[in-house]
Amino acid sequence: MPHIDVPGASLYYETDGHVSKPALLLLHAGIANLRMWDPQVAALAADHFVIRFDARGFGQTESLNVEFSPRADALAVLDHLGIAKATLIGCSRGGALAIDLAVESPGRVAGLVTVGAGPSGFPETELTEREDALFDGLDEAFAQKDWHRLAQLEVLLWAVGPTRSEDEVDPEFLATASELNRVNVVHADEDPTPIPLEPPAFDRVADITVPTLVTVGEYDISGVLAEYEYLLSAIPTASGCTFRDTAHLPSVERADDFTRVLTGWLAENAL
Repeated sequence: MPHIDVPGASLYYETDGHVSKPALLLLHAGIANLRMWDPQVAALAADHFVIRFDARGFGQTESLNVEFSPRADALAVLDHLGIAKATLIGCSRGGALAIDLAVESPGRVAGLVTVGAGPSGFPETELTEREDALFDGLDEAFAQKDWHRLAQLEVLLWAVGPTRSEDEVDPEFLATASELNRVNVVHADEDPTPIPLEPPAFDRVADITVPTLVTVGEYDISGVLAEYEYLLSAIPTASGCTFRDTAHLPSVERADDFTRVLTGWLAENAL
């Protein structure tokens, strides 16, 4: 299986499509791994060189308990494959990483797509009562080191969302979301420490000049919805899309809709 050795880690990655095509780097959410992009890969690979990797603490990547730069890891993957510039497509933590890269290494970024993500340094927002209760449950499971329970609660908060019940969510999607997160439990004892971008991206996103698509699910948590509105207003090149009847993982729960919007946007911007 393909891995890239970087300081303190061995990053698992996959590629699809021909290397001569425009490159896309897919960056997964913190409740998933690179498999979350499976529904999009075939359509994207028809006209692109699709790259994805498991971040430290996720999927099939192995990491030591060291400080590291998530930006450096992403660039190491591109460098290993000989890619000078790519369109970054990131969900949640992957979207925040994509934004960080766009402001820190603009010469490596051809386009930017975020899904349920905000910039590093975004001010904390007040939680709703339901969100507060869900986060309290996560904190309790973490304190008890009940990693499987924590994974279940993360899916309830993010994939279901604070304004829906499990009964309102398609069981097949819920099973997929649970599996995407459950496989990360094996990394529970790992503790790689990400080095944050300084200064953070919050005050720097106005400098992003590449075509940008900002997306969110209508049932995501209130803080993410606020981040969506901020990115739309702060990035001069940004256009937006809200995916209906989904929360934090629209590319998984509403895969066909997401793929249609993404491929159309890529074509419109010649990316």
